[in-house]
Amino acid sequence: MTLPPLVDQHSHGTVDGELGVGSFETHLAAAAGSGAAPAGTTFFDSWTGLAVRRWCPPLLGMEPHCAPVSYLARRRELGAYRAARLLLRGAGIGTFLLESGARDDLSTPDELAAAADGTVLEVVRLEPLAEQVADTSGTVDAFIGNTAEALYAAAQHATAFAMGIAFCDELPPDPREVRRAAARWLALTVRPARDRAPDPALAQHLLWSAVATGLPVQLHCADPQSLIGFLRATAGFGTDLVLLPDRPHHRRAAQLAAAFPHVYADAGPRPGETLAEAPFGKLLFSTGARALPELYVTASRLFGQAMARLAEEWVGEGICTRAEAQRIAGLVAAGTARRVYRLDAAGSG
Repeated sequence: MTLPPLVDQHSHGTVDGELGVGSFETHLAAAAGSGAAPAGTTFFDSWTGLAVRRWCPPLLGMEPHCAPVSYLARRRELGAYRAARLLLRGAGIGTFLLESGARDDLSTPDELAAAADGTVLEVVRLEPLAEQVADTSGTVDAFIGNTAEALYAAAQHATAFAMGIAFCDELPPDPREVRRAAARWLALTVRPARDRAPDPALAQHLLWSAVATGLPVQLHCADPQSLIGFLRATAGFGTDLVLLPDRPHHRRAAQLAAAFPHVYADAGPRPGETLAEAPFGKLLFSTGARALPELYVTASRLFGQAMARLAEEWVGEGICTRAEAQRIAGLVAAGTARRVYRLDAAGSG
C-alpha cells in the first residue's frame, strides 16, 4: 500500500546533542510510559525498542536488528544532527503539527522543519501560554486581560490549540470564580512552573476562550467520557475538537467522534483499535513522538504496516475494493488532518 506523505497531528519535537546508552534508554522508557529500566534489563527489549532496531538502522546505513550498542555508536559517528536529519527525512511524514511551549530543550518548529525538510506547524499549548502571561502580570485584572490578548495573538499564527483537561462543564465558568482561581494561581508564581497547573475553573476558562477563537482544539484527556457534556455544549460553535486520550480509552474517543459532528479522535500509529468505532473521516494519525527522532520513524512504519494489513483483510473478505482501502488509508494518514486543520488553505506541503 502506498500512502501519501503523512500528517503527524501530534508530536513534541526532538532533543539536540549526543545521547549515550543511558539517556537514549531513558527516552525509550518515557515513550513507553515507564520509568527507568530495572537493573539487568533494557528498554530495547520492548515493543518500541524492537521497532527502533527494525526500522531505524537502515536509515543510518546499517542492517536491521543490529545490536543497540552498534546502533548508538553509528549514531555518534554520524553526529546527532545528521542522524536526526536522516531519520526524520526517512519517516515518510510531510507535515508535522508540533506542540510547543511545554519544554525548552526540544526542537522549535523552525528547527524541526530544517531537519525534516518538511512543513512544521505550531500547536500552542494553553498551560505554558498562561504561565508566561502569569509571569508578566502583577494583578488579576492584568492576568485576565493579558491572557485574552495572548490567545488572540497566538491564534494569528497557530494551527491549533492544545490542553490537558480532565473535565469541563457545559457552560463557561462564572467570571467571579475565574478571578478567584486566577488570584490563587498568581500567588504561586514563586514556585517552579511545573507545579503551577491551573486549577479547574481557570483551566476551563482557558479552554472556553480557545474554543471561541475558532481554531481546532486538541484535548489531552485520560478518559474522554468525562468531557461528554462539554462536547455536547460546543456543537454548532464552528470549532473542531480533537480527542487525544490515554490508552486504553482510544475506542471510547472514537465512539465520541462518531457521536458528535465537530469531534475527531487520534488514532495514533495503531489505527486498528479505532477504525471499527468511528467513520474513517473522523480519525487522524499521529506519532506522539517526543525527544527521539527514532520515534517518528517507528510510529509511521507501524501505522503503514497496520493499514496495509487491514486493507488486505478487508479486500480479502470482500468488504471493500483495493482502491477503496487505499482511499480510507489516505484519509487517516493525511486527508482528515488536512481538512480539520485547514492545511490546504494554509498552503502547507
